[in-house]
Amino acid sequence: MSKLVKDLMMQTLRSRLDEVGEAFLVSLGTLDAQSTTELRLALRKKNINLQLIRNNLARRALADTPLAPAFEGQVGMLAVCWGGEDIVDLAKELDRITGLPDFAGFECQGGAMDGSKLEAADLKRVAKWPSRAEQLSILSGQLCSLGATLSGQLLAGGANLAGQLASRIDDLEKVEGDSAA
Repeated sequence: MSKLVKDLMMQTLRSRLDEVGEAFLVSLGTLDAQSTTELRLALRKKNINLQLIRNNLARRALADTPLAPAFEGQVGMLAVCWGGEDIVDLAKELDRITGLPDFAGFECQGGAMDGSKLEAADLKRVAKWPSRAEQLSILSGQLCSLGATLSGQLLAGGANLAGQLASRIDDLEKVEGDSAA
């Protein structure tokens, strides 16, 4: 392959992954062309990209990016997966696909997140994390619970006073009713 073609491939890869901060490297194993096309379509529906790469070219093209640690020590034919809502969404989808019999041989080889290297086993750990939407709902629930607690504490004093007044009024009415009879 000529130097010009290699440089063009590196520029293309660098431009596609320029804004990407986290990705997983996967091995397509023995998937045939039809299975690979079905895999790409399934991933595209989830807004996940899959691109086959040449390790040495990718290593050189992404040397000064947050994805560089992912390529340390990688060998063999690999593909880069990135996209989805966040890294958790990506990991959950790749973990789900790994277990499907239609894509036997598809496996994670590692990745990068926030400039640090992820091992193959880290895919399952990241897939168990709450997604961005789940994290936002947990956070909003915690914020709302503080307001609900404060509101309950502020209203409790008035509610107790109102209950005691109502009880005292009932007692006074009973006394008046007994004295009138």
